[in-house]
Amino acid sequence: MNEDSITEGTANVFADLGFTDACERQTKTRLAFLINEIIKNRKLKLVEVATLLNVAQPKVSALKNYRLDGFSVERLLEFLTALESRRRNNYPSP
Repeated sequence: MNEDSITEGTANVFADLGFTDACERQTKTRLAFLINEIIKNRKLKLVEVATLLNVAQPKVSALKNYRLDGFSVERLLEFLTALESRRRNNYPSP
């Protein structure tokens, strides 16, 4: 391959890199992104997030830094649901 050539990737960078669990990794990353956006937009501190999600603070730190090996897709969905339901309860619809 010519060093100047460019190979177009797919929609899943993890598949492009050859990971056998590419779909799971992509799903976890997308969920973590959504969770982290909620945390950022609500300006929550790590200790507040840990309390809301009922996890230890180091787990929240891992999540914020996208170290996702210790999380299942199901657990990340639970976190997202908890944060979303909390948001709906705190901010009524117009």
